[in-house]
Amino acid sequence: MPTIERINLQNTPSLPNATSRSVTFDSAGALLVGTLFEPSEATLPAPGVVVTGAWTTVKEQMAGTYARELAARGFVALAFDFTGWGESEGDIRYKEDPRAKTADIIAAADYLSSLDTVDSGHLAGVGICASCGYMASAVADHPALNRLALVAAWLHDPAMAEGIYGGPESIASLVQLSRDAQNEENILVAASTTDDSAPMYQAPYYTEEDRGLIPAYDNKFNASSWEPWVTYDAQKSADRLTAPTLVICSEAAALPASAHAYTERLKKAPLTEVWLDDVNQFDFYDRRDVVEESVDAIVQHLQVSV
Repeated sequence: MPTIERINLQNTPSLPNATSRSVTFDSAGALLVGTLFEPSEATLPAPGVVVTGAWTTVKEQMAGTYARELAARGFVALAFDFTGWGESEGDIRYKEDPRAKTADIIAAADYLSSLDTVDSGHLAGVGICASCGYMASAVADHPALNRLALVAAWLHDPAMAEGIYGGPESIASLVQLSRDAQNEENILVAASTTDDSAPMYQAPYYTEEDRGLIPAYDNKFNASSWEPWVTYDAQKSADRLTAPTLVICSEAAALPASAHAYTERLKKAPLTEVWLDDVNQFDFYDRRDVVEESVDAIVQHLQVSV
């Protein structure tokens, strides 16, 4: 079997034609920390892109990888830690709250559009995995974001969540656990090879030190996340989305049915689809050929001269 080459901020610490610096911005009173990746040789101002990653993740994981790849191709790209995650402020920590994360994306877009190095007329959103729903909602509702790309799209609605998490009784138990956790600290390990209470038990990438299990990763999950997560409807934004939209996925990904459902529901937005063969969910995060093919498709979709 051929060796799979991985690309991430840890095993490829520098990339030609891209520079990075730490930045901060406000979201509803919380100071969020991001990494701004900029093209080192392109003429500025350049098109801007907000990039977000999978659930529970931080900016040093797949969001940073994609942001840096986009910077090397001529974009100013921002990856950041959501409220309560990573280096960002937030009184409630490690909560996967779709509404709050969507608000953070809008704050990130406002910050990016304010920079002198960014052409605010060309501002896009790129969501990866779980944040596809948050990013799609932000683009649908915020006029500054005028293009959208969804990678390894996870776009569940409550009915899909029932199937994923064991049916109505299991969902009810998770909702009750979530409500109980509001009144006391109930922080789980997010990913583990040994603890079967972890939401991502024995999951690849998150449990591998040369991939997602990096020092910057919180690897924690607030049990109060369950209710907002399992009741979230990522499909609804398709009804109001008008921005040109790119969906990159694979039938071997975690939830391709949700991507198909979303594109079928999408009536107002111009749509481009790229379906890759035999690519699993985690390979979208750091498999070099998959990342590069996905970023190339994103660049083409943005349709601006860079």
